[in-house]
Amino acid sequence: MEFQFNDGGREQAGYKGKSGDCVVRAIAIVTEKPYQEVYDEINLQKDSMKQTKRIRGSNSRNGVKPRVYQEYLKKLGYKWIPTMLIGQGCKVHLKDGELPMGRLIVRLSKHLTSVIDGVIHDTFDCSRDGTRCVYGYWIKSGGH
Repeated sequence: MEFQFNDGGREQAGYKGKSGDCVVRAIAIVTEKPYQEVYDEINLQKDSMKQTKRIRGSNSRNGVKPRVYQEYLKKLGYKWIPTMLIGQGCKVHLKDGELPMGRLIVRLSKHLTSVIDGVIHDTFDCSRDGTRCVYGYWIKSGGH
């Protein structure tokens, strides 16, 4: 699968160095919202939720828990399409021809990335040469 470097506007927003912000980057890239806007909205989403042990440690810079970004993406009109069920094994990989065309936020093990029309947009090539398993993806309801 082709790879294109894209930080989702992180550097332009004034952030430097490494961080665990793959959720913010992937959402900013696919939705074409400014990085800072997504960063702030994700933190607001977390703050609006009941602060359980799983939610409390979530933040835009160091890692967003799935329940937080799932609620946020639903509000934006995105739909979850699972590609792997428990006990089923890996059926879809980050590989040419295995994902549909369109603007996708793709869930991998411990990482979210963006795939636009078959091209990975991220700060590194996370495909593991086409062997990386895809758990599912978010796509805008009603198509692309």
